[in-house]
Amino acid sequence: MRVTRHADYALRVLIYVGGNPERAVTIAEIAERYRISRSHLMKVVNRLVREGFLIGQRGKGGGLYLAMPAETIRVGKVLRLMQSEQFLVECMASPQTCLVDRGCRLRAALGEALEAFYEVLDRYTLRDLLDNPATLNIVRLVPSQTY
Repeated sequence: MRVTRHADYALRVLIYVGGNPERAVTIAEIAERYRISRSHLMKVVNRLVREGFLIGQRGKGGGLYLAMPAETIRVGKVLRLMQSEQFLVECMASPQTCLVDRGCRLRAALGEALEAFYEVLDRYTLRDLLDNPATLNIVRLVPSQTY
């Protein structure tokens, strides 16, 4: 299983915002900290707002806040929503493309493995990711500092 860049950025955004609960965080600040394209981050943030993970406030003094407590945000749920493709082989997306046989058990085995992947990640919350001093040192730096 490979985590898409979109899903990776979503987790990074949540970690950054969750690591700064006392203030609004801007997309520009996150882009600078992680050295990620601001326009790409805007797409990720818009989706996180639509899915109810973030609250975005526009205007002067605006920014991003977590929409729910960090201990209620499940890593597996975030990845399920943010992954663009959730299949490991082509026939999982389109069974008629299978060149083997209708009795092939590979698709079912891979589907089970994929679900196990998400089930493990469902055991972890954003709070678990934030309970790491090294992570908090990175996300709480002043935006103009380099790391």
